[in-house]
Amino acid sequence: VENALQEHRIDLGMVEGIIRLPNLKYTTFLEDELVAVVHTRSKLAKLDEITVDELRKIPLVLRERGSGTLDVLETSLLFHNIKLSDLNVRMYLGSTESIKLFLENTDCMGVVSVRSIARELAAGLFKVVEIKDLEVQREFSFARLQGEESGLSQVFIQFASHYNKKL
Repeated sequence: VENALQEHRIDLGMVEGIIRLPNLKYTTFLEDELVAVVHTRSKLAKLDEITVDELRKIPLVLRERGSGTLDVLETSLLFHNIKLSDLNVRMYLGSTESIKLFLENTDCMGVVSVRSIARELAAGLFKVVEIKDLEVQREFSFARLQGEESGLSQVFIQFASHYNKKL
């Protein structure tokens, strides 16, 4: 997204994570939290809370390398001196939806946006397992070139900001 902005292929993008380029202007849109989640039919559903050390042993399914989601998780784990290679990652998948589908049929734990599983939590399909002393926060921001604010981009940002409480 940031490359497309710099190459003038798009006027506005939405990004997550912590990489910031000096020639782009970022406007925070909303904050999000990544949570550990299991399917309620999983053997892991008996867990309510685990430690960061226990996380090392649990079979995990995570977003693919290069994704902002994985970058944010990796950064949070590094505060506990844990690298991705220390974890029992069974699979890296390209979307949150594929992780949710994978979790329906395995005894693995996933790490996804709490916003992305709201419906499944309400329906009792998934359960959040707390990881003691580990908070994985991220923010989504609009990104655009410095000094280039098109009217349409600005109107969209105002529209989205007005309705972001429903997200």
